[in-house]
Amino acid sequence: MKFFLDSAKIDEIDYALDTFDIDGVTTNPRHILSTGKPFLTTIKEIANLIEGTEKTISVEVNPHFMDTGQMIAEAQKLAELSPNFVIKLQCVEPAFKAIRVLAEQDIRVNCTLVFSAVQALEAMRSGAFYISPFIGWKEANAEEIRGFVEDVVAIRDNYDFESEIIVAAVRNARQIADAAVANADIVTAGLEVYQTGFDHPYTRDGIQKFSDFWDQTLYE
Repeated sequence: MKFFLDSAKIDEIDYALDTFDIDGVTTNPRHILSTGKPFLTTIKEIANLIEGTEKTISVEVNPHFMDTGQMIAEAQKLAELSPNFVIKLQCVEPAFKAIRVLAEQDIRVNCTLVFSAVQALEAMRSGAFYISPFIGWKEANAEEIRGFVEDVVAIRDNYDFESEIIVAAVRNARQIADAAVANADIVTAGLEVYQTGFDHPYTRDGIQKFSDFWDQTLYE
């Protein structure tokens, strides 16, 4: 499974690349805003961090765009900035044609804000490079998420679609594990989610006990 970092902060991304060797980055308008920098400045800075690698950066078109032509034009502009960019289009009807057109131009699309298996199916049929089912938002509203991810993966595998599944809006380690069990290709989460997930109180307790034993033992 690939781990993507959901962030636009250069220091976080640089840290996660160095410490965890993350496989890619996903951004969204909230993350860009949090940097305090212009959109284009931010995504170019992120591109510089992974230049020369196969890692991808998902960058989103203006979410106000609900016209296929607008989506295509903005996607083309962004794709020219870096070969690592995958263009995020919201999972709405005008985007499906845009995905098909862009795929013919070898411009990769991450179909985002997917909240149902049927949405995911149409995005796959259209040729999306990534499909991003959002689970944190659904779970926060008492919706079932394990079966959701399993359905999306099963549909992809049943019909041999080439799309990779990015489980997005991941909020905790249990959700990462569930996505892995469901055979999703990728999870994307914030740095704190990974750090919390990789930590465990029993591990820390064990280190303390072993350290105490070590200190009571002669080395030579």
